[in-house]
Amino acid sequence: MKLISWNVNGLRACMGKGFAEFFSEIDADIFSVQETKLQAGQIDFAPEGYFSYWNYAKKKGYSGVATFTKKEPLSVSYGLGIEEHDTEGRVITCEFDDFYHVTVYTPNSQDGLKRLDYRMEWEDAFLAYLKKLEEKKPVIVCGDLNVAHKEIDLKNPKTNRKNAGFTDEERAKFTALTESGFVDTFRHFYPDLEGVYSWWSYRFRAREKNAGWRIDYFLVSEALRKDLKDAKILTDVYGSDHCPVEVDIF
Repeated sequence: MKLISWNVNGLRACMGKGFAEFFSEIDADIFSVQETKLQAGQIDFAPEGYFSYWNYAKKKGYSGVATFTKKEPLSVSYGLGIEEHDTEGRVITCEFDDFYHVTVYTPNSQDGLKRLDYRMEWEDAFLAYLKKLEEKKPVIVCGDLNVAHKEIDLKNPKTNRKNAGFTDEERAKFTALTESGFVDTFRHFYPDLEGVYSWWSYRFRAREKNAGWRIDYFLVSEALRKDLKDAKILTDVYGSDHCPVEVDIF
């Protein structure tokens, strides 16, 4: 199975930059997007051969995720089942025979770390949610987790130490994910590979200089580690300030 995840930073804008063509060419079994920035009815994208699921934020032009899957899920749920966390369209869970597939767009702590406290609450709730799913079957998690885990995961770690996405608090929550049994699939295959990122600021010609961050992930339950075939970061794909990430499994 080929699984793709991409923060498109506005799906309508990304459509104008080749999204549909990439979607068709990559021929993923499950394709997830984050930051759709859509409300229902604002886009006509229903790819042939796929079941489509959307979770929209109540706030217009903000957040939002979607999942497109060739195989119809046994069940689909939206959010974490916690009202305070479920108004921003951040999670879709698809249940299949042998695993759960979870798409997530983790809240950004924002400039001045205005949402860091909320982010910490979200992280605890999200991990508890994943572990509850895992009681039934293994879990695949993909999306923009809005954190570079280690210094190897961004170009300029020293100058970003206290900035959103690289605070000690956010990094510790990601460590808690991995210590609870979730495998960072890219680092499973490439533990020491430097200079490979999934997000670049639109400012300062960051992508041209490859001054980026690796904040988009596929994580899998430890039980699925043996089924991993490869993990990729598709840095040559444009259309957003993020690039797609991929995992091949089973």
